[in-house]
Amino acid sequence: MSGPRRTPSGGRGQRTRRRASRGPSVVGRRHEVEVGPIAHGGHCVARVPVDDGTDGRGRVVFVRHALPGERVVVELTEGTEGDRFWRGDAVEVLVASPDRVTPPCEYAGPGLCGGCDLQHVDLGAQRRLKAAVVAEQLRRLAGLDVDVVVEEVPGEPDAPPGLRWRTRQRYVPLPDGRRGLRVHRSHEVVEVDDCLIARPDAREPGTGGDGSAVLETVRGRELGVAADGFWQVHPGAPEALLATVLDVLRPQQGDTVLDLYAGVGLFAAFLAEAVGPVGWVTAVEGDATAAALAAENLPGVGVLTGDVAAVLAGPDAPSRVDLVVLDPPRTGAKREVCEAIAARSPRAVAYVACDPAALARDVATFAGLGYTLTSLRAFDLFPMTHHVECVALLEPAAPN
Repeated sequence: MSGPRRTPSGGRGQRTRRRASRGPSVVGRRHEVEVGPIAHGGHCVARVPVDDGTDGRGRVVFVRHALPGERVVVELTEGTEGDRFWRGDAVEVLVASPDRVTPPCEYAGPGLCGGCDLQHVDLGAQRRLKAAVVAEQLRRLAGLDVDVVVEEVPGEPDAPPGLRWRTRQRYVPLPDGRRGLRVHRSHEVVEVDDCLIARPDAREPGTGGDGSAVLETVRGRELGVAADGFWQVHPGAPEALLATVLDVLRPQQGDTVLDLYAGVGLFAAFLAEAVGPVGWVTAVEGDATAAALAAENLPGVGVLTGDVAAVLAGPDAPSRVDLVVLDPPRTGAKREVCEAIAARSPRAVAYVACDPAALARDVATFAGLGYTLTSLRAFDLFPMTHHVECVALLEPAAPN
């Protein structure tokens, strides 16, 4: 293939998230801008002067492929004249940041593959930017000032730093056996010969379609996982997250533990070992296949299947516990689950979060329920992208 090629798939290349029109489209217009701070979502904030009778600060533009402090030409990719904000790509860099590098992947850049947000950024600077996002979300949504450091997690020993870490990769099938990845917020597909963040032997979720399980090994223990089910895609992630959860919770013999959104039982398996035969672990998982595998993976652990909030409101969940692991989806745990946890008076909650905004909202909810954030670690489990994983420890607030 001579270069990246774009192909329509399931549509005509239009952006996937439509809003009601508020005037003429601004797509395709270009502006020279000073790039401001990083924002949650893999873009930076800039402002375009507009004559709209506002405060004169200009229209907010969320700019991809830029870095704070740069001066760039942004081409608008979404928006109408009446929108509160626009989206755009930095298509020309006039003054570059010292943290800018040449992307290692030929498919990374404006209008190309949308999978990686930060290939144009030095790897250490990527982690500093992610730390800034986590800190900003906690400050804005939870009212907390937290020093955040995003830690490197070892991947494949012989792989270039930041590359070849994805053990699973889903492609868009194209004619004649070709494959591709989608453009950011678009139906269009970029044909891809080789995704540099994927391992050469990366498994494509759902291949086979027979519902069979594969085995994943952590600390010498095998856990069955559905071929199309959830498992961390970074090879170092299970150990990094497990070690951190055990370290912050400090389980003791005889403790009772709730593992919520437990998946196939990564945390429950080792918590059960830590609390011993006189302790008890209950795992709650909404996906029936994952829950069934958890039951096979976790002899001696109670596994409850169903919506976490509904299970916690029902008669089968323990009414009091010593410890909780909370590993919700990207949308977060939300108030009903937070209230059900606090009502059980655990001495510690380990919150594993893949979205800093959802984490911050739930931390604020827990604060109103008498629990405070006492420690936070963040891990770079998704190099070259804006994603970051956190483990937060929540404990009962000290009495005034």
